[in-house]
Amino acid sequence: MNAKRLLLLTAVLSAVSFSASAAKMYLTADGEQQPFKEITLEAQPYQQAVEKEFSVFVDTLHQFQTIIGFGGSITDASAEVYARLPKAKQKEFMQAYFDADKGIGYNLVRVSIQSNDFSSAQFSYVEPGDTELKTFQIDYDKKYRIPMLREALRLMGNDAKVYASPWSPPAWMKSNGEKLHGGYLLPQYRQAWADCYVRFIQEYGKAGVPIWGLTVQNEPLANQIWESCLFTAEEERDFVRDYLGPTLWKAGMKDVKLMVWDHNRDLLFQRGSVILNDKEAAKYVWGIGYHWYEDRTGGPSMNFSNLRLFHECFPDVQMAFTEGSGGRFKLGGMEDWSRGERFGYSMIQDLNHGACLWTNWNILLDEEGGPTHVGNFCFAPIHGNTVTGELTYTNSYYYIGHFSKFIRPGARRVACASSREDLLATAAINKDGKLVVVAMNRNDFPLVFLLQIGQHQYSVNLPAHSIATVLPD
Repeated sequence: MNAKRLLLLTAVLSAVSFSASAAKMYLTADGEQQPFKEITLEAQPYQQAVEKEFSVFVDTLHQFQTIIGFGGSITDASAEVYARLPKAKQKEFMQAYFDADKGIGYNLVRVSIQSNDFSSAQFSYVEPGDTELKTFQIDYDKKYRIPMLREALRLMGNDAKVYASPWSPPAWMKSNGEKLHGGYLLPQYRQAWADCYVRFIQEYGKAGVPIWGLTVQNEPLANQIWESCLFTAEEERDFVRDYLGPTLWKAGMKDVKLMVWDHNRDLLFQRGSVILNDKEAAKYVWGIGYHWYEDRTGGPSMNFSNLRLFHECFPDVQMAFTEGSGGRFKLGGMEDWSRGERFGYSMIQDLNHGACLWTNWNILLDEEGGPTHVGNFCFAPIHGNTVTGELTYTNSYYYIGHFSKFIRPGARRVACASSREDLLATAAINKDGKLVVVAMNRNDFPLVFLLQIGQHQYSVNLPAHSIATVLPD
């Protein structure tokens, strides 16, 4: 998408005014040149829905979780690509993501503690053997990552939230003596590693980036070729209970939102129950984070049933979607419509199963899906060409925007039921009382469905492979 199309999108999305008898719908469909196409829906006389029709029913009297927001990860790769863009493109990029009026209104950012696979090189914050952290510094982050974070924070405003995840402790703290290839945290360094989280929060705060939340460990059961560290459920429980939780509280960081697991849905219930059934560990835990890569380990593509069971057993613990990648990079894949549909499908189902926030992986990568120091090239919603300086907006960006642009921080999810499994929908009420309904058609054929909200209803036409956001008055 060029700057002219971004301005058109800005104008379309900024015009939000309705009459009492109408609703606005913003439509993005495969084959259509205009994303977020604005359509007016006229209200119809109430009638009883029938079984042979497609219908979506919204009941605003039944409200559920509060939505904290939507966002993505500012990795070192994202920050390095951003720094190489022309100034005008940097401004366009930032507005596209973080400006609630001119873009899709991200208010969340995830960052890594030390390096991860989307860093140009491995790095640690502390020198080998320094358990007192006298050498602790974040100089590497100050070159690219922190300047980008500051600009994002400026645009996000008061709703901005940054949370952090480690991929690996320093190599000298681990059983295998390296940051890569799994290994585990050596018992004698558990306190020193807990102290590193505190120092990270302190140093980022000094650099103008307040940290709202933490996850204990990114993907603690993944032995990867990149930065990784293994924790069993019992090891994570004990680390939280005996080291990390007390260390955060002692440092005056009781309000930092601590999330456990931060891996796939398939083992989410088991991990959560082991940790949270221990009352001493549970008192430090705000939420449980999860990813969507179940299909990479032989499981179902997305296992939402575990979210339902977890929420039934631990209703006071927040569920947070902390990472979803656009998939392995390949030439010609930018136009693959299924990539955006994967985002839309997950976001609807995750919200309907109780997720309070949703975070994409890299928000920006280069024309080859990097940089990455281990060849793990991926897709991002936006790619920046470091040769030409141009930005390419994939359909994932638009699919995410159908939620983040309109469902604002503080919104409450409301009851929303579809009469057909192949018609996906979710709904929320913003703090200003405005209702938002998101509906999605993944089929090869168009759908016409009845949207019924109490005694108000609309006929909605969803083309094949499309997503729509409806804003009733």
